[in-house]
Amino acid sequence: MRSILVTGAAGFIGANFTHYWLQHYPQDKLIALDALTYAGNTWNLQDIWHQSNFTFVNGDICDQALVEELLTQHNIDTIIHFAAESHVDRSITGPDAFINTNIIGTHNLLKAAKKCWLDQHKPHHFHHVSTDEVYGTLGPSDPAFTETTPCAPNSPYAASKAASDHLVRAYHHTYGLRVTTSNCSNNYGPYHFPEKLIPLCLLNILHGKALPIYGDGQQIRDWLYVEDHARGIDLVINKGRPGETYNIGGNNEWANIDTVKLLCRLVDDFFAKDASLRSRFPQCPAAQGTGTASLITFVTDRPGHDTRYAINAGKIMSELGYKPQVDFSAGLTKTVQWYLDNEQWWQKILDGSYREGF
Repeated sequence: MRSILVTGAAGFIGANFTHYWLQHYPQDKLIALDALTYAGNTWNLQDIWHQSNFTFVNGDICDQALVEELLTQHNIDTIIHFAAESHVDRSITGPDAFINTNIIGTHNLLKAAKKCWLDQHKPHHFHHVSTDEVYGTLGPSDPAFTETTPCAPNSPYAASKAASDHLVRAYHHTYGLRVTTSNCSNNYGPYHFPEKLIPLCLLNILHGKALPIYGDGQQIRDWLYVEDHARGIDLVINKGRPGETYNIGGNNEWANIDTVKLLCRLVDDFFAKDASLRSRFPQCPAAQGTGTASLITFVTDRPGHDTRYAINAGKIMSELGYKPQVDFSAGLTKTVQWYLDNEQWWQKILDGSYREGF
């Protein structure tokens, strides 16, 4: 039985991972730590809130004393570190929060782990969740990112994550902290905060609003269903080699414009098959018999926009037996269905009432 601290557990990927872990390892105790900044949402954890092996703590990873208290009080042996500021656009307009959370916060976690684990000779595992954006951008014919691709971050967000990756590596090589790191491609799925491309466009479609596409929409992203990401982390924690980095990808490159067009087709299909959607979302073009792709609008590209991300997941596939199980069309269909079934969840975000909790 493990006692696990999951940081950022009320965010998109952290919440999905928390659900996944408690489902697959019900014997483990899981302590969720989240500062509940704008994208943190206790509604993401509502259905597990009262489980006996789940504890939620509203706190900041920058609070080293709190982290040390949790490690000691709950006899934690594993940290899975998701907590991060992660939206590139926000990092361009306000980079300070990214430096504070992603670099200083990660360092405080590492210091607490060293003090409570290494200095007391306790068995432990620190897993750090990072991003493919630390590697920079690829040209159309460049090979996909591998674990040995040099870091070349192009946004304050990516730079702050690259710095945190280096800190985790340094604590392993300098102090002997037992660590692993995973760098993932773009995630999508349930609980995705509606500022990111897929949920933003989906909710705009339902409300008949424009779908803003940066530049010409030809930026390439490697999409990964969030449960496949959780499955990859599971393998790294249980089978990964200490000190190693594993890239977790979906082998699924799509241009942004093609992703949005696929999303439009899927929504059109949902409306064609379910007449009740027309009354629920009368502003959606599909409710009026018009293709939702008519909402696509091209806007000025953002500064320093990376052209292409692509993950080579060969290492985790060959060493740990990883394979993404959800293809993009099926995963996107599941995602649309989840948002249609959970209107109360995203309405609370749109009107701000999610901040009140439940």
